[in-house]
Amino acid sequence: MPLLLTLTGLSGRSQVLFAIVFISRYLDLFTNFISVYNSVMKVFFLATSIGTVYLMWVKFKATYDRNNDSLRIEFLVIPAAILALLINHEFTVMEVMWTFSIYLESVAIMPQLFMLSRTGNAETITAHYLFALGSYRALYIVNWIFRYYTENFFDPIAVVAGIVQTVLYADFFYLYVTRGMTTFDVALSDEAST
Repeated sequence: MPLLLTLTGLSGRSQVLFAIVFISRYLDLFTNFISVYNSVMKVFFLATSIGTVYLMWVKFKATYDRNNDSLRIEFLVIPAAILALLINHEFTVMEVMWTFSIYLESVAIMPQLFMLSRTGNAETITAHYLFALGSYRALYIVNWIFRYYTENFFDPIAVVAGIVQTVLYADFFYLYVTRGMTTFDVALSDEAST
């Protein structure tokens, strides 16, 4: 039986936003060398995010659900850019772009969540993907706490943006944990109808 590749349930707009996040965050790849590991990971994040966008919008565009992936991303990008220009650690191109990436990442999942609310269900793999993204955010919170207590380091921009992102994931996590994956498709449908 041939492998059937489909993008059902995935938001191409969220993937574009994540690509913008990594491109703007890792501009320093060309100006600052930290370590081979750091550079390799930055290239990996850039390549996979740009590659994902290519696959979704070009290679597998026939299976991409454009009708339900309709949240206008300019309503997320423009406020993040304005906020980055107004609230940053230092008014330099690299710092403003890094800050922009932090703000944009906090809301980059919104098109995916909006798409889920429109369709009323999630493929199991999509739910696992969202859970993995939320877990990644939870690990950031653990990292902030650890760095605060061991290094006395606190970054209010990252923390506030992370709290916004965590709040966006909260409803999804609640459904994921309380309903379980065997009834996940039904659970989202029930929530969408209430």
